[in-house]
Amino acid sequence: MTDFKEALDENARLVTSALDRLLPLEDKPESRLMEAMRYATLSEGKRVRPFLVISSARLFNVSESCALRVAAAVEMVHCYSLVHDDLPAMDDDELRRGRPTCHVEFDEATAILVGDALLTKAFRVLSELDTHPDPAVRSELVTAMARAIGEEGMVGGQMLDLKAENANLGMAEVTRLQRMKTGMLIAFACESAAILGKAPEPARHALHAFVHDLGLAFQIVDDLLDVEGDEKELGKKTGKDAAAGKATFVSLMGRDRARAQAEMLSGQATQHLEMFAEKADPLRELARFIVRRRS
Repeated sequence: MTDFKEALDENARLVTSALDRLLPLEDKPESRLMEAMRYATLSEGKRVRPFLVISSARLFNVSESCALRVAAAVEMVHCYSLVHDDLPAMDDDELRRGRPTCHVEFDEATAILVGDALLTKAFRVLSELDTHPDPAVRSELVTAMARAIGEEGMVGGQMLDLKAENANLGMAEVTRLQRMKTGMLIAFACESAAILGKAPEPARHALHAFVHDLGLAFQIVDDLLDVEGDEKELGKKTGKDAAAGKATFVSLMGRDRARAQAEMLSGQATQHLEMFAEKADPLRELARFIVRRRS
């Protein structure tokens, strides 16, 4: 696990460097926007979604430079979603990754523009020639990400989350909500690598099955951390779901059953990677890491 943590840290360093290059701070009248974009993206984080992109891309011998650009685009989208989620109109959070949230550090209007700009920049990065020489691949990347994060994916899931307060949701409804809000961007991280590598259908299917189970395990652990986690270690406030009256995997299953379910899903996820042999070991390690993480 120590070696994996080092690999995760190295991946985070590479992705942060890529974001630094893609989001240069220049002396322009609108530079406050870029300053805030960099604030939102260059802070410390595990970069789990980019790790999925890069590790999955290696299964298909995709060049690291191409994979890094897609990984950076995925992280831009993730960070945009966090900036908007933290706004007073959404979750009204003042702390993210141990620092003041974007709207607290800057202001609400700037935070809204930061999210808009990061989302737009992510699509621009995917569409550029440096991401892949084949325009069909770039087009497929754009289409797949739009599907993952639009009204049928992450944004639609956020709408369901807003409606979830005191809504008495059942397991099927919570699962659908979390699959849309969190799982579909995680799924795109693996799907994008298969697109970059023009992977055959059996390989795509295996990756899809892997990340389907992984995404659910990830969210269950998130729910557990919201109940059991340490705020200093997490870098954000805990107990928010219970305070808002939201149904979660933990409230529906209880802590012990939820933890067992996350472990089961993590193990099940790794079974889908057999066709990739040892090349998929980083993904297997990630599945184990996700259910044991404390932040």
